[in-house]
Formats: sequence, C-alpha cells, structure tokens
Amino acid sequence: MGMQTNKPYATIDLKTRTRAYALRIIRLYSALPKKTEAQILGKQLLRSGTAVGAQYRESQFAKSNKDFINKIEGALQELEESVYWIELLFDSNLTKEELLTDLLRETKELIAIFVTIVKKVKVRG
Repeated sequence: MGMQTNKPYATIDLKTRTRAYALRIIRLYSALPKKTEAQILGKQLLRSGTAVGAQYRESQFAKSNKDFINKIEGALQELEESVYWIELLFDSNLTKEELLTDLLRETKELIAIFVTIVKKVKVRG
C-alpha cells in the first residue's frame, strides 16, 4: 500500500489513522452551519486538522532524528491547535455536541501517541 521506511514509528496504522482523522475533520466542516462564525472556526480547524497527517508523512522521510522530532512536533502543534478550535466550536454551541466529542477524544489520543514518539526518539538519541 505505502512506501516502507526504516523509521521505527512508521506504522501503516498511524498513517491510516491520521488520514482518517483528516477525513473526519473535512466531514465535520461540511456539516457545520453556514453562519459566518461557524465557517471561520471550521476553516481554522480544517487547516490544522488536515495538516497533522501531512506532517506525519513528512516525518517518515526525515534526514535525522532531529528532523524527525521537528516534524512530529509540528504535527503536535497542529493537534493542539485543533483542540482549541474544537473546544471553541463546542463552547459556542455552533454545532451538535455529538459531532465534536469523539473528534476531541481522537485528537487527544493522537497527541498522546505523538508525545510518546518524541520522548522515545529523544531517549534513543
């Protein structure tokens, strides 16, 4: 299906999971009301949420551990930003709570996974 790399964290599962995450963000954006504030928050989430998988894929071709960590940390920044936009959508009652709850949980799970990856690579040196 994809290219094989020698990176220890290049799992097809995470590649697939970040792509599925991006698709969920796209579907959420499509389901948002056409109100200006929902669209503005949605576009911010669309940008940050779809960037996660791109950052992860870039990390798989990193030239060094430092480069790899930088890319993974970039994905982490996008995930943290996504949490912010999801929380704003949630708190502003611009969309149904059930559309956001599972997405927020998945975002936080991805954050935990990427934090673990960075820690393991830093320990390995």
